[in-house]
Amino acid sequence: MSASTHPGTETLLRYAAGTLPAGPRLLVDVHLEGCPECRATVARLMSVGGALLEACEPLALAPDALDRALARLDSPSTRRNPAALHHAEAAGATPPKRWPLPEGLKLPPGVVLPPAIASRRIGRLVPVAPGVRLGLVHLEEDPDAQVLLFRIAPGRAIPQHTHAGLEFTHVICGGFSDPDGHYGPGDLVECDADVDHSPRVDDDGECICLAAFDGRIRFRGLLGMVTRPFL
Repeated sequence: MSASTHPGTETLLRYAAGTLPAGPRLLVDVHLEGCPECRATVARLMSVGGALLEACEPLALAPDALDRALARLDSPSTRRNPAALHHAEAAGATPPKRWPLPEGLKLPPGVVLPPAIASRRIGRLVPVAPGVRLGLVHLEEDPDAQVLLFRIAPGRAIPQHTHAGLEFTHVICGGFSDPDGHYGPGDLVECDADVDHSPRVDDDGECICLAAFDGRIRFRGLLGMVTRPFL
């Protein structure tokens, strides 16, 4: 199913420039795996950046520049970048480990976790509200990153919340709605600090989605206390 909602231009610029935080970057990685439109946009942005670099006056490199560049190529985030993974697999490199599904997660028939997520360790999905379970996605390159995997029952809503920064949500299966629209598999939704909402899952099936936060999420009432250990 083709995505109808995509990362914003500023997000893709930050992704191409390498300045997007690890959590949101992981969700963009997942989106790019299934979205040729956004992959083409990122390729264009990187080409423009390369052309601008070629036009700049050269500067002397630090003595350890090569060592630091090689270390970044071997970092977890680089190894899990979809483009880097493609080239590594083409060269016969061993693909990254796929972790078993976390306790509390059952995928519908025909649905699999995106490779960029399947290679991450995900904590047990615990209930935090009626029909709502979540588990923490662990990022080796940034242990403080806030990335959550949600499993939400049909017709249930995420309790009312707002954000102290940006929230990125990627739908793996199912769908949900909020006052701004409806979102389905492959969609990546961005919300800023002005959004105060309670997304509601479709009635015809549960929704499994990822959420990453560039800043803090603020749930209203009791749920804010329950989720504090995760956030």
